[in-house]
Amino acid sequence: MTSDRLFVYGTLMRGFDHPMARLLAAHADFLGEATCRGRLVLVKHYPGLLLSDAPSDIVHGELFHLRAGDELLRELDMYEACGEGFPEPTEYLRMLVDVTLPDGVTEKAWTYVYNWPVTDLPRIESGRFLEH
Repeated sequence: MTSDRLFVYGTLMRGFDHPMARLLAAHADFLGEATCRGRLVLVKHYPGLLLSDAPSDIVHGELFHLRAGDELLRELDMYEACGEGFPEPTEYLRMLVDVTLPDGVTEKAWTYVYNWPVTDLPRIESGRFLEH
């Protein structure tokens, strides 16, 4: 299964002056704000998403439609250091998750899930990276 949707929750969101955020803005269409089940932790100057089944664990982000999905995902995989050739375990894994749009519609989208130990990382309680 694949998708041409990407859910972003950190430095790839609109408004970040960041080369990869600009790349995404140039090659993807912003579909709207969205949420997924999970918890956010603050890794360094960027967040990590941990998947969760708890209904109260909500991460807020943005949903994009990728125009050239495979190429763009390859670039993003390199940036997130989780493509082929990176030593395992990689810091992030690209996974398909269910994201929910404001109207309640649920879609499958790619997102980057944090894959390293989180023992000492502070949790972003609001689930919103921009508010931490």
